[in-house]
Amino acid sequence: MASATLGLAVGTRVGESLRRAVAEQGSATHPYLANPALLRGPEAARNLADAVHFLCLLYGRQPCAIDHAANRCVEPPERDWFRGALEGFAVERALLARLVVAAGPIPSTAGAVDSETAVIAQRHAIEMLAQSERRGCPLGAALGIVLDWPPIRAVLNAAAARFSIEPPLQALGDPGAIPVLADASAVTPGMERALLFGATQVALQHRGLWDLLEARQQARSLLA
Repeated sequence: MASATLGLAVGTRVGESLRRAVAEQGSATHPYLANPALLRGPEAARNLADAVHFLCLLYGRQPCAIDHAANRCVEPPERDWFRGALEGFAVERALLARLVVAAGPIPSTAGAVDSETAVIAQRHAIEMLAQSERRGCPLGAALGIVLDWPPIRAVLNAAAARFSIEPPLQALGDPGAIPVLADASAVTPGMERALLFGATQVALQHRGLWDLLEARQQARSLLA
């Protein structure tokens, strides 16, 4: 699993550090999400179909990482947040399923078996974070998924437009509540580190997925 250096700047609360780490190291800053080859143009349908299929492999089954993390987080503020997150993620999972059907078969690409194996390994890594015995890590993983979801949803929305599907409104809750929950949950330095670790590792796994999808797009373009 990829790793990142963790640490709190002096005077910085853990919630803000967590939000910033995901924003900087996750999907939002990956160049492929702004690549015209993904979002428009003659090959966009194939590239969006590729993204949809692999995102469904990562998060389309139930239980997924959010469900696993919910089973590890028992404090009342955590439970309150997970109620909304689980309901919202059920909507996202249903959208993924609809998009996979609308997109048709996964685009033929060299190294398909290796790609699928890599994403299954990423899913396993995220689910291990969500099921960790280390207090704070499952919550951090779930917060990381939800914080990094808006740029992922933007790709799903582009796919929905391409495949003539009306996507539902994203309902994963107020992103401003996440730093507040992280601050309230980080009752010890160990919890702070675990929260940051869980969220950051999820962001890096997502980034790895976009690396893979970009490489697959490039492989297909060489054969076009």
